[in-house]
Amino acid sequence: MKDLQLVIEASDDGFWGRVTYDDDLIVDQAETVEALQQNMKKLLLDFHQLTDVTFTLAYDLYAFFERYSYLKISEIAEEAGMNAGLLRHYAAGSKSPSAEQVKRIEEAVHRLAIELASVQLVAA
Repeated sequence: MKDLQLVIEASDDGFWGRVTYDDDLIVDQAETVEALQQNMKKLLLDFHQLTDVTFTLAYDLYAFFERYSYLKISEIAEEAGMNAGLLRHYAAGSKSPSAEQVKRIEEAVHRLAIELASVQLVAA
């Protein structure tokens, strides 16, 4: 099985993705991340005869907040120790974060995910 990084960016009508394999840059677009993954698998099969591929998904911030629009930007900003208005600009694509800011946001999202993964719910 071959695991490749699929970099995902949002577009007006869905998502763009790119994968580098054997010094080739493979790019495609789809309405959903799931459809994008299928398109990329087909291209990898067509051009490189790869049949067993998985992807590690890497989102730019705009695509991340498009894909996970149910997340509260203000809560992520608080967890990251940053201004919520600034994070909203990053999420809208109107400002570009530094690599350090992206790392802070990613770490905050991971901390929140770990917290949520430990939640247990019971019927009342």
